[in-house]
Amino acid sequence: MNHSELFVEKVARKRVVALGGGTGLPVVLRSLKHRLFPPLPSRISTRGRERLTAIVTVTDDGGSSGQLRRDFNIIPPGDIRNCLTALSGNNALSSELFQYRFEKGEGLAGHSLGNLLLAALTDLKGDFMEALDYFSKILDIRGQIIPLTSMHISLVARFMDGHVIKGESSIVRERGKIKYVFLTPVYPEPVPTAVNAIEKADAIIIGPGSLYTSIIPNLLIAEIREAIKLSGAKKIYICNLMTEPGETDHFTATDHIKAIYDHAEYGLFHYVILNKARMPADMEKSYMEQGYHPVSYDIDEIKALGLTSVVADVVSGESDKLRHDEDKLGRLLTELI
Repeated sequence: MNHSELFVEKVARKRVVALGGGTGLPVVLRSLKHRLFPPLPSRISTRGRERLTAIVTVTDDGGSSGQLRRDFNIIPPGDIRNCLTALSGNNALSSELFQYRFEKGEGLAGHSLGNLLLAALTDLKGDFMEALDYFSKILDIRGQIIPLTSMHISLVARFMDGHVIKGESSIVRERGKIKYVFLTPVYPEPVPTAVNAIEKADAIIIGPGSLYTSIIPNLLIAEIREAIKLSGAKKIYICNLMTEPGETDHFTATDHIKAIYDHAEYGLFHYVILNKARMPADMEKSYMEQGYHPVSYDIDEIKALGLTSVVADVVSGESDKLRHDEDKLGRLLTELI
C-alpha cells in the first residue's frame, strides 16, 4: 500500500463532528463526505455512519421552515434538509427534488419540497427523528444528521442599546449590534446522540456561518459545550470570509473568536482556518456596496488566544458568490484531522 492509500485509509477511520447551520455547514459536509467515505478494499474495516456527524442548530423561524414550524409544531426542517442533500449518496435527481422550491401556488410558494416531505412524514409518524431517519435512508446519506435538540427553542438577542428581540428572523432583520444571545427555554436538553458523537469524535469542526444565529446557538446548550470542552479531539473553527452587515460590522477574526468564547468558554478551539485569497475586484466591490467586508486577522492576537492559525486560499473561483471552496477546504481539513 502506497503513501496515498495509507492516508486515505487513515482519514476514513476518523470520526468527525461538524456543528452549525445555514449554508456553511453543508459546505463542510460536502468537503468531507467523499474523504471520509472513500471506496476502500473490503478487507478494511471502518466505522459506519458515525464517521461524519452533522449537529444542526434548530432556531430558524423564518420562511418555509418557520411556517412549517408554526403550522405543524415541528423542528424547523430547512437547515436539516440542506444537510441531507449535502450528504446524499443517492443520484442527483433525488437531491434536486428534495431541494426543489415552489415559486408559485397558493400555500406552496416559498416552500421547498424537502421541507414539506419532512413535515408530512413527521405528521404521519408523530416523530421528527423517525422522519429524519427515513429520509436519511432514502437519500443514502454518508454520515448522520442530528438536530441540536428535539425541543422547540427560540433565539433571543440583547443588543448594545439594551433592547431585546426574540426570534432568529427578527434578529437578522434588526441588523443591530448584538451584545449577546441566549435560548428560550434557557436550559433545553440536547439530543443524546449529539453529545455521544462529540464524546467519541477525533475532530470537531465549527463554522463557517452566521456568528450569532448559526455558530453560537450550538454552544448555548450546556451539555454540548461541556462535551466539546472535555473532548480530546482536534477542535477547528472555520472563520467566515466576510463580515455581515449589522451583525458583525468591522469584526476581525479575533472578534469572532472572542464572541464565541464570551458565550461558551475560553480555549474552546485549537485551530482557526483563515482565508488569505483576494476575491475578484468586481465581486469585492459589489459585496462592499452591500456592507460586507473581508474578515481581517492578526496572527499574533489569535496566538494570544491560544489558537494556531491555518492561513490558506480557501475561496471558490467557480461561483458568482463568495464561498468556501469545498475541495480546498476538504484537503485542508483532512490534513489537520
